[in-house]
Amino acid sequence: MNPYFRDYADFLASYFEGKVQKISVDAAMGCPNRDGTTGHGGCIYCNNKAFSPDWQKHALPVDEQIARGKEFFSRKYPQMRYLAYFQSYTSTHAPLPYLLELYRAAIAQPDIVGIIIGTRPDCMPDALLDRLSKLRDESGSRIFIEFGAESSHDITLRRINRCHDWATTCDAVRRTSDTGFPVGLHFILGLPGEDREMMLESVRRVNTLPVKTVKFHQLQILRNTPLAAARARGEFNDIQTFTPEDYAGLCADIIDTLRPDIAIERFVAQAPPDMLIEPQWGLKNYQFMHILEKVLKSRRQGQ
Repeated sequence: MNPYFRDYADFLASYFEGKVQKISVDAAMGCPNRDGTTGHGGCIYCNNKAFSPDWQKHALPVDEQIARGKEFFSRKYPQMRYLAYFQSYTSTHAPLPYLLELYRAAIAQPDIVGIIIGTRPDCMPDALLDRLSKLRDESGSRIFIEFGAESSHDITLRRINRCHDWATTCDAVRRTSDTGFPVGLHFILGLPGEDREMMLESVRRVNTLPVKTVKFHQLQILRNTPLAAARARGEFNDIQTFTPEDYAGLCADIIDTLRPDIAIERFVAQAPPDMLIEPQWGLKNYQFMHILEKVLKSRRQGQ
């Protein structure tokens, strides 16, 4: 348990006994913001390969992906139990029968105690919520839903070609929570045009929603993305850059602002070095957390 904020391990402990690890599953789905359902080209920063583990292959069935993930983690933690995390792209962007087949296949695997479905707020219809509710009740498994909000500011969402607005996020969160699913949100810090106050305003808006968890990470400019191409042309010069220490200060402000019952899963992301243009921090997650904890400790001692 983190002494400064509610962390994700504490959140999971409220649902499970013992240690639980996420295994990422690639369901080979696309994105409505790429295939024309809601837009084209995708979000300007997106290169999905940045968070796809090596054991994932599009051709592999769900059970084989989970088996490979379990093999990877069980070397160190043989008694581990797992959550199947449908992470890549938009994991609800497919016909209902296909989605339910995938989710059931994951739940049926040994040592899988639940699933996490990562998706966009404009891809959670009531019909799917109804079917997921029945699946949860029939299987007895936990189902968690995470939405990529990225920002609460519509001007930002338009600039990054997100193709949904903040009102859509609020609606999806409320409908999903009303159906009894724990809801998480994801935000990117340092998007074009956003200053510190805008980022903290997003946190204050989260406080008004029935949210259980939140993820933050720094904007990463990745190769082979529209954002990287635009930066090379001299555009998007209003992106706020951070040193690790500056970013730790912002994260400390977020902790002070966020409703204390909301668990924070992470503050940083790590794209593969050969894909990352900036920021070039060269820090592992635990190294950044050491910096953040020093900032938090200093603030508490100064009170």
